[in-house]
Amino acid sequence: MNLTITALYASLLALVFLGLSFNIIRLRFKLKVGVGDGGEKLLVKAIRIHGNFSEYIPLALILLASYELSGANSLWLHGLGATLLIGRILHAIGLSQSIGTSIPRITGMLSTFVVLLILAIENIRMFIIS
Repeated sequence: MNLTITALYASLLALVFLGLSFNIIRLRFKLKVGVGDGGEKLLVKAIRIHGNFSEYIPLALILLASYELSGANSLWLHGLGATLLIGRILHAIGLSQSIGTSIPRITGMLSTFVVLLILAIENIRMFIIS
């Protein structure tokens, strides 16, 4: 068994991660801040968006890979991977627009939580039935 579906979503999420990273670098040059956030609100926000992404994606990919290795249906894997990808993009967009609540931010977080919950339950279920 291989992890081709997880690899696809890991790669797509890596591209989003790089985009968020490059945004921080761009802002550092623009605002002339080498380390930290320099008290610059735009940079603080960009760092937090990147950090939030970095906090959720590793666990989600571990769960997705575990589910794939357990023999999960490819349609389910694509559905969960796509939901995670779209959710993380929406979250970044929403947080970029406002540090307060916004529809894209809420949708992005809810999508992420739903994917994590489904994967956790499904991996436990797969363990029990194996």
